[in-house]
Amino acid sequence: MKASDRILNLQSSQSLQMAQRAAELKAAGADVISLSLGEPDFFTPAHIKDAAKKAIDDNFSFYAPVPGYLSLREAISAKLSSENGLDYTPNQIIVSTGGKQAICNAILATVNKGDEVIIPTPAWVSYTEMVKLAEGVPVIVRTSYAAGFKLTAEQLEKAITARTRMLILCSPSNPSGAVYSEPEIRALAEVINRHPEVLVLSDEIYEHINYVGGHFSMAQVEEVRPQVIIANGVSKAYAMTGWRIGWLAAEQWVVDACKKLQGQYTTCASTIAQKAAEAAYTGSQECVAQMREAFQRRRDIVLNLAKEISGFEVSAPDGAFYLFPKVDSLFGTHYTDSQGVCVTITDSSALADYLLEDAHVAAVAGTAFLMPECIRFSYATSEDKLRQAFARIKDAIEKLER
Repeated sequence: MKASDRILNLQSSQSLQMAQRAAELKAAGADVISLSLGEPDFFTPAHIKDAAKKAIDDNFSFYAPVPGYLSLREAISAKLSSENGLDYTPNQIIVSTGGKQAICNAILATVNKGDEVIIPTPAWVSYTEMVKLAEGVPVIVRTSYAAGFKLTAEQLEKAITARTRMLILCSPSNPSGAVYSEPEIRALAEVINRHPEVLVLSDEIYEHINYVGGHFSMAQVEEVRPQVIIANGVSKAYAMTGWRIGWLAAEQWVVDACKKLQGQYTTCASTIAQKAAEAAYTGSQECVAQMREAFQRRRDIVLNLAKEISGFEVSAPDGAFYLFPKVDSLFGTHYTDSQGVCVTITDSSALADYLLEDAHVAAVAGTAFLMPECIRFSYATSEDKLRQAFARIKDAIEKLER
């Protein structure tokens, strides 16, 4: 007996695996600092929690409509209008169990077997696996450290073929923190406009964690808006990762397809979490600004500390809460492990293993993001922990033999 081929061909999430390893080591008594998961360490703001408590008392305990409560979709519609200048009706929005399901819904609902999906790398760990679940073909386009980890219009045009169905674009980016400017988005949109059969799945979950100005969505380019599917949610901006509320905004046929799919395997997102998300969007946004300011302070701290580490090549991330240094100059170094065995750092996975074992700091190898010469550190934790973590990392790196 064995699992289905689709599961056997599916890779496990390396970021979740590293988080689990860190948790197990910590449970065994080690003083582990985990910089693996992209999860804000802030508590959900009080007014959002109060809305959830009220929803329980008001008996919001029955199934919601598949696309989500109308009141929440109206709040999202108002957010898109006021913050992004975009006109999406509540019927053009579907609420799902987290941003991850929203993205997977969009891919499963629009990609056929053999369709090509362009994924610029570094890329979030789940994009390629979701495309494989849909029996699509991931087309990997490597960006570079020198180019700020951003896809160019020339690269996009070259990657498009007669079988291309979708481009997945994430800005601000996980894992690099890259933010596409309005001119850069418009340049990509010019290419997309020449290929009306190509959809753009725009992952904007880090929209509010942006250190270089306002967010610009490709959906704001009028000529290509019908081709754009916006994916977003409350997890990052409102410190609500465990509430599991994400959403899509798109043309009606896309939303209808996602409703049909979601209706067969999860129905609706948690009703209590939906009412909490509604409060997030309709209440004061001061909490969002405060958390963004804290993330920027942390960004500056880890950037300066990482620059002091020999073998780390770093640039300032413009958004999200990740540092993604280039570390390939450390490949070929070695150390002696706890069993007395000489171990060579052959790639970023080996480096991540070493940092966990020697420094008790959990990070995620760049191989998880299809950029093996880099490594990802999440700085979504306290300033004290970040200082401790990077001091340990520096000490560990200095112990490597060249």
